[in-house]
Amino acid sequence: MGNGRKFFGKKKKGGLKPTTKKKRKLLREKEATVNKKSLFNRYKNKQKVEEELLKKKQMERRFQQHQVAYSDSEEEEDAFGQLVSCLGNVKKRTVADSDESISEYSSDISEVSKSDHEVDNELEGNVNDNMLQDGNDKDSISKSDGRYSDEEEMEENAAVEEVEIEKDLPNDPFTKHFQHDLSEELLVSLSNTPHTVEHVIKTWPVFGNISVTIPKPIETAKKLKPKVSILEKKTFAAVGTPPQSMQNIDFNQLHIKSQIQGNIVSANKNNLIKKDLELTEIFTPLQKDLFAILNNYQDLYYPERTFTNADEIRYIYCLHVVNHLLKTRTKIIHHNAKLAKKPDLSDDFRDQGLVRPKVLIMVPFKNAAYRIVNTIIDILVPKEAGQVVNKNRFEDDFTGGELMMPRKNPKPEDYELMFSGNTDDTFRLGMSVTKKTLKLYTDFYSSDIIITSPLGLRMIVGADGEEDRDYDFLASIEVLILDQADVFLMQNWDHLLHTLEHFHLQPKKTHGTDFSRVRSWAVNGWSKYYRQTLVFSSLLLPEIKAILNKKCQNYAGKVLVENPVDNGSIQQVLLQIPQIFHRFTAVNPLASVDSRFEYFLKEVLPKQRDSLMSHTLIYVPSYFDYVRIRNYFKKEDIGFVQICEYSKDSKIARARDMFFHTEAHFLLYSERVHFFRRFRIKGIRHIIFYQPPTYPHFYSEMCNLMQESNQNKYGGSEFNMTVTVIYSQYDLQRVAALVGTQRAARMGRSDKAVHMYMTGD
Repeated sequence: MGNGRKFFGKKKKGGLKPTTKKKRKLLREKEATVNKKSLFNRYKNKQKVEEELLKKKQMERRFQQHQVAYSDSEEEEDAFGQLVSCLGNVKKRTVADSDESISEYSSDISEVSKSDHEVDNELEGNVNDNMLQDGNDKDSISKSDGRYSDEEEMEENAAVEEVEIEKDLPNDPFTKHFQHDLSEELLVSLSNTPHTVEHVIKTWPVFGNISVTIPKPIETAKKLKPKVSILEKKTFAAVGTPPQSMQNIDFNQLHIKSQIQGNIVSANKNNLIKKDLELTEIFTPLQKDLFAILNNYQDLYYPERTFTNADEIRYIYCLHVVNHLLKTRTKIIHHNAKLAKKPDLSDDFRDQGLVRPKVLIMVPFKNAAYRIVNTIIDILVPKEAGQVVNKNRFEDDFTGGELMMPRKNPKPEDYELMFSGNTDDTFRLGMSVTKKTLKLYTDFYSSDIIITSPLGLRMIVGADGEEDRDYDFLASIEVLILDQADVFLMQNWDHLLHTLEHFHLQPKKTHGTDFSRVRSWAVNGWSKYYRQTLVFSSLLLPEIKAILNKKCQNYAGKVLVENPVDNGSIQQVLLQIPQIFHRFTAVNPLASVDSRFEYFLKEVLPKQRDSLMSHTLIYVPSYFDYVRIRNYFKKEDIGFVQICEYSKDSKIARARDMFFHTEAHFLLYSERVHFFRRFRIKGIRHIIFYQPPTYPHFYSEMCNLMQESNQNKYGGSEFNMTVTVIYSQYDLQRVAALVGTQRAARMGRSDKAVHMYMTGD
């Protein structure tokens, strides 16, 4: 060309295409103007034109991000395809573990090639899990975003095309409980102290007497239907309703996920065979009553847990947890698929909390955590139907370390059952649930379930002033389970109370939260009103009831199983000895501590200091009371020996020997050392229960140690034996466990402060 301009390409109607930057820029601007004109001609509205252009830019940006996310894995997929082509037909898949390479893959070549993304994700998950910190280290709480990873998104999005996603039904309890915000009237009622509540008493076939407490809105106390505001056009959460006893089992009516319906019967039978219980139906009668309340998303305090029904209880709350997580995950993945096709910022897609962890299960020992994880595996991925990542590591950490039970002078049966397996009380374990995969030892912010002991959680939560502490992962807990809550009293009750103070606080960091997907009630700080708390204990104690009353504010209400005690453990006392109950009065529970000590010093101790009252054991449930009495004895120079949970074995042996041979008048004995060691103290002729024991069977155990076979023949007469119990009106629940509910009620109403019983009367 003579003018020096450079052209290339085919000739068109408008001439040749210029290649200079200036010409190309002018051409792009011209095309953009034409696009705007065409859009304007289509919509005849400038605002719609701008919206369409914005949507176009958003789709282009999303497509670019999608390309970047998957470009890095293309080479690995090609290499993996070549590897699979060399394997031939392989029929079996092994359980993946972080410390073992994957050696076999399921199905033939065509099935493997059909799910390349899924197999790649499993390999990637094993590599990532090798880098996870141990669940017993503080560093196990990663500062990652805590949301579903790209690996999980790829896995689930691939499944969306093949499997129809189950939509939430309007009458699903999960949807009813978590979908809507609280009305202003109900929120005010929950915030006030005391709440505006409705009490309902029912009698169920297995539970017996249950007390249902349901919060009511202040202005609309009689309305049970969700309130619909005409102005806001918003549906609010429905007021809680009393649970209904379950008669027939229908998985669809109970809204149990189809993914686990086929595993329920087999998993329950495997769970109950260990206790030689026959299971003729899907659920046992106890499990029916439990699931009726659990599936209603109400708080529960069940104080009749025993070693016989422990497996039934554990299975039913594990089923509830798995079902809850699968519903949550299905909703999130379903919304992800919709948003990928059409971005939408409406409230209908708010389906998450401030952080990922949703379930926290607290148990006292590793052996209990071991059983819980195995139960979840039976329900979610039985018989290696899916992967259990880091299972070998879990087996190594949570088994072994059993206590050696003595063959000579064996321990009581309840002691051997309590301390069977690994009894370590310092642990925490994060678990995440993906499609057909259960990952163990995940960092907390990438976990769906956290299983921990009170001490293990307290070490992470820390105290005020500590730098290395974290509790943001407790902000969005939706289901809290306290199993064997009575054992927490024997460990350290303050650990539990301290950790409960750190639930549902505002997180210090965002942890990768997409606030457009966070439920509005979680953003408003109302998560505590949606949390379901399940407490299982072998005892009905005021300390545990106080947790439900003060720390649990579920708007759906709470259920308390409360049955009267017919006889009490006093019927198990074998000796015909006088058992004297001394009642003192106190203004309030806090003042009862000082009032009890004063009554002990003035009314009980002077009589016991007589030389005829030697060999007196003072049984003290509270360690603080134990220290107070010990200091007083030292100050007054009273001859005594002591045994507590902190005593060394050499000092314990010396104290027992001196007490038996009349070298010490008193023996101070703490309840916690009896719980953990269960000593058979010999030489006891008089017992003072400074407070009724926490476990009622400890009363009969201690009294039966006064049999003649355990006595020093030079220690005194068999006719000079007594049992003394000190109690106040705030201890009547413990007294009822000793003498029966009716007797305890008469003792509380009586004008007399001293009552005596003889076994056999």
